[in-house]
Amino acid sequence: MSIPSFDSTAHSTYTQPPNPSWTYGQRIDTTPAGKAWLEGESAGWKVYNTAEIDKANLMKLLNSGVVPRPIAFVSTISEEGVTNYPPVISFACNHNALGRLKDTTTNLKNSQGFTVNIISEPFIENANATAIDAPPDFDEWTISGLTKEKCVQIKASRVKESAFSMECELYKSIDITHPVTGEHNSTLILAHVKYIHVRKDMLTDRGAIDLTKFKPVARLGDISYGRVGDAYRLARPSWAQEEAKIQETLTTLASL
Repeated sequence: MSIPSFDSTAHSTYTQPPNPSWTYGQRIDTTPAGKAWLEGESAGWKVYNTAEIDKANLMKLLNSGVVPRPIAFVSTISEEGVTNYPPVISFACNHNALGRLKDTTTNLKNSQGFTVNIISEPFIENANATAIDAPPDFDEWTISGLTKEKCVQIKASRVKESAFSMECELYKSIDITHPVTGEHNSTLILAHVKYIHVRKDMLTDRGAIDLTKFKPVARLGDISYGRVGDAYRLARPSWAQEEAKIQETLTTLASL
């Protein structure tokens, strides 16, 4: 398959939300884009039974459907002092088709601490190299081309190239077992974030991270990754400001 070369000149921009004139109670089919979206319903739905679907296909389905996801690029250290990168892990969706736990899970449960380092475009290939299925005693730092940086409190290193890193201590780990088979191949990790390291040039005057500079990478389905494209700002509605308008809308809808 022939695809274009990577465009290093592209950058994220902000736009209005897709339907800035939306009002309470407005249905999807009131806009051209909404009508086009609903036309897809005519093809129907395919329903997957997770107890019957092949595990590899289930993982493929989850990884391509739960997108985009922020990426946790986690640095840990074993009790024997062996440092480790895991395969690049997503925060939200974790189904292990191989039926085995990663080295990172074991390391996360020790008392050495761990770091979560957000990946940006300039070093995605470096991060991807650490996803190799190496044996447990192999140090992925040696092939990553990335730099270990000392943390304030924990023993594990953070990734110096990452513009946003979190020093964490384990708060609680919960082993997840399949409700039918009892198989254990996932672990929920709850972390206590002790310190956050942010590059100064990434910060806006308001103390937020500048998306156009940060260039975070998202994990998609299959072997695909994505960049953040156009973003839009959409304020959360306030009941104090919107109550009258909502009540008026409900009254109008009730009279139809």
